[in-house]
Amino acid sequence: MSIKINSLELENVKRIKAVKVEPTQNGLTTIGGRNNQGKTSVLDAIAWTLGGNKFKPSSPVREGSTIPPVLNITLSNGLKVERKGKNSTLKVTDPNGNKAGQQLLDEFIEELALDLPKFMNANNKEKASILLKIIGVEDQLIELNHEEIELYNNRRAIGQIADQKKKYAKEQVFYNDVPKDLISPQSLINQQQAILAQNGENQRKRERVTQIEYSVSTLTKEIAALKKQLQAKEQELNKATADLTIAKTNALDLIDQSTEELEKNLADIEETNRKIRANLDKEKAEEDAKQYQVQYEKLTEQIETVREKRINLLKNADLPLPGLSVEDNELTYNGKKWDSMSGSDQLKVATAIVRKLNPDCGFVLIDKLEQMDIETMNEFGAWLEQEGLQAIATRVSVGDECSIIIEDGYVKSEHPTATTWKAGEF
Repeated sequence: MSIKINSLELENVKRIKAVKVEPTQNGLTTIGGRNNQGKTSVLDAIAWTLGGNKFKPSSPVREGSTIPPVLNITLSNGLKVERKGKNSTLKVTDPNGNKAGQQLLDEFIEELALDLPKFMNANNKEKASILLKIIGVEDQLIELNHEEIELYNNRRAIGQIADQKKKYAKEQVFYNDVPKDLISPQSLINQQQAILAQNGENQRKRERVTQIEYSVSTLTKEIAALKKQLQAKEQELNKATADLTIAKTNALDLIDQSTEELEKNLADIEETNRKIRANLDKEKAEEDAKQYQVQYEKLTEQIETVREKRINLLKNADLPLPGLSVEDNELTYNGKKWDSMSGSDQLKVATAIVRKLNPDCGFVLIDKLEQMDIETMNEFGAWLEQEGLQAIATRVSVGDECSIIIEDGYVKSEHPTATTWKAGEF
C-alpha cells in the first residue's frame, strides 16, 4: 500500500503563519490563493519536512517572526514527522512510539515527488532515461539504438556509393557496334609478318634473275672475245640460257600481296578496344551500383527489424502510463514528444513516472496548476483518483475549484471540509 499524507500542520515557514490541511487521500487537493500569499510555501515546507535538509529553504523562518518554524506531518502508515526548534531538528515517531530518522523516510519518499519540476525541467534524453530505467529496458534499448545507428550509417554510406556508381555508369559512353570482348592484334600481326616474309622471298628471286642476266651478258662478251673457247662457252651459255628461262618462268607467276588492309585493321583495333573497354567499364559500374543497391535494401530490412524489436520491447514493458514510449531517445506520450504535449499531459506523464520510480510513495507535489483549465484539472483529478494517487497542488486562483484558499499565510476556508486556525493552536 503506497504511503500518503494524512495531515500537515505548518507554522512560521517562509510566508506561512499557520496552516493546517488534511489532503484528500486519492485525487487532487488544490491550494488556491492570490500571488505571494503562501501557497508555494506549503509545498516547500512539505518537501523540507519529508525530504531532509537538501530541501530546506535558504530563509525558512517567516519574515518578522521570532518563533522558529514548526512542521508536523502525519503519514498514512502512522508515522509522525516533526521539525521544530531553533535547528528544526527532525523527529520521526512510529505508531508504537519508536523513534527513527531521515533514513527511514528516504526508503519510501521519492525525491522527485517532492520536486516534480526537477523531472519536468530535465532534458528529453534524461526523461527518457528515467522511464527506461523504471521499466528495466534501458540497456536493451541502448543496444538496439546503437545497432540501428550503426546500420543507418552503413546504409547511408552504401547508398552514397550506389548513387555515385549509378551516376558514373550513366555518364559512360556505350558503343553498340563493337564486340563484347577485347580484340587481340597478334593474329593480324602474324599474318602481316607471313606476308612480309613471302614478299622478301619474292625479292630474293627477283635479285636472282638480275644476277643470271649479268652472267649471260658477261658470257656473251667473253664468247665474242674468246672465239677459242666458243664451244665451252656455248655450253655454258646454253645452260645459263636454260636457267634463265626457268627463273623467268618462276618470276612471272609471282604476285606480291598487300599489307594495307592489315595495317588498317591494326590501326582500327585500338579504337575498337577503347570502345569495348568503355562498354566494360559501364557494365561494371552498373553491376557495382546494383550490388550496392542490394546491400542498401538489406540494411534497410535490418534497420526495420531493429526498430520492430524496439517497438515490441517497449510494447511489452510495464509502462507507468498507457501511451508512453521512447522514440529517438526522447520520451513520447500518445505519439507526441515532450515539447508538443499539453501542460496537463506533461503533468500526468511526470506524475505517473515519479510514482513508478517508488511505488511506496503515494503522493506528489505540484506547483503552479493554473496552467490547466478547470475542465482539464477535473480530468486530471479523476485520473489521480483512478490511479490511487494523492496530489497536493497550488493554483493562482480563489475559485471554487480550489480545495482551500491561502490568504496572508492562513487558510481561508472556502471548502466545507477545510479547517481555519491561528498560530499557536497546534
